[in-house]
Amino acid sequence: MPLLYSAITVLAIATPAIAQSSDSLTAVRTRIGISGYGTINYFHYEWDTDPSRRNAIDTERLVLYPTYRFNDKTFVKAEIEFEHGGTGVTKEFDRFEEFGEFETEVEAGGEVLLEQLHVDFTLSRRLGIRVGRVKLPFGIASYADEPAEYYTTVRSPAERAIIPVNWYEVGIQAYARLSSIEAMVSVVNGLDATGFSSASWVARGNQKRFETVNAENFAVAARLDWFYLQNTDSRFGISFYVGDSADNRPKPDLKTGAVVAIADAHWALHRGPLHARALVLYGHLGNAEAVTKANRSLSNNLNVKRTPVASSALAYYVEAGYDVLRFSGDGERRLFAFGRFECYDSMHRTTGGVFDNPRWERTAYTAGLNWHVLEHVVFKATYAHRKLGVKTSNVENTFSTGLGFAF
Repeated sequence: MPLLYSAITVLAIATPAIAQSSDSLTAVRTRIGISGYGTINYFHYEWDTDPSRRNAIDTERLVLYPTYRFNDKTFVKAEIEFEHGGTGVTKEFDRFEEFGEFETEVEAGGEVLLEQLHVDFTLSRRLGIRVGRVKLPFGIASYADEPAEYYTTVRSPAERAIIPVNWYEVGIQAYARLSSIEAMVSVVNGLDATGFSSASWVARGNQKRFETVNAENFAVAARLDWFYLQNTDSRFGISFYVGDSADNRPKPDLKTGAVVAIADAHWALHRGPLHARALVLYGHLGNAEAVTKANRSLSNNLNVKRTPVASSALAYYVEAGYDVLRFSGDGERRLFAFGRFECYDSMHRTTGGVFDNPRWERTAYTAGLNWHVLEHVVFKATYAHRKLGVKTSNVENTFSTGLGFAF
């Protein structure tokens, strides 16, 4: 009896504590959220520029968005991206060697990236501030970035050839929404001019090669969108970016400024079964010839292109898709037939002795189908015909198909 009495006493004392612990755990779980998306693609190439290019299958990316809400007005958000299957190194013991041998193997050749990490402070119903590593809302791909939100198997090459996609930097971002107007202003670290090149202008200047980000130069980015049709994503807007990139180089080897200035105008229409978008993007780089000369002497270990850099770049495209199942009576399944025309030149203008290679003036025609078997699951098939240079016959034809999903 004394033993039974003691057990009952301990249980009576412990039960409220266990219940309280369980309640606390439940409360924590309600504050945690996770969402994400993924894409898997197949590519068949017929390129005059690279006849031996081999077909490929790519687990392009898996993106996870973990969040934790401290209270109704403050939460932290991260974005973890696994590209091309992720990356990993393993070590194993081979007992069949003469004395036994430890072997190190690279298991995958992709990347694992922490793209976003910021705290979001909601100041009012219309105003908020983010502090940390934030996404710069530039162009169309910055907001139409999940598989069901863009038609092709990969995001627009017109944008990817000029600016970083998606574009993330560290700093402070303020946002506001008033009726049908949405505005955003960011002060962030600048680009690194060693990553600039002929093929992709400043797109590889997004600092990812080192453990820390150089912050000698900062930049200001702003965006303004007008949502002209209620309860849709139909919008017209403009974006700007201005920032020096000279002093963010790994070494202080550029004695002049290298200011990057970019502007875009973007438009989207979502009306019933018709979805359409258009974008014009223009960028200018100050002292491009000095950047080109400095980049020629960079180390091979830096893994940059070291090719001539243009003083200006230009890209524009227009696309439209129509849901041919709109009137089938099945509200969940959709089948979009789409087409897109795009032109982009990452060597639009050059200065001094910088060679303007005409092959980087690219024109592409793309068409295909998007079959949404569920609201957040889409199968894609696209065919792209791309011509390099106005006066050349170099053609790159690519057929691709893929699966995209979000949760």
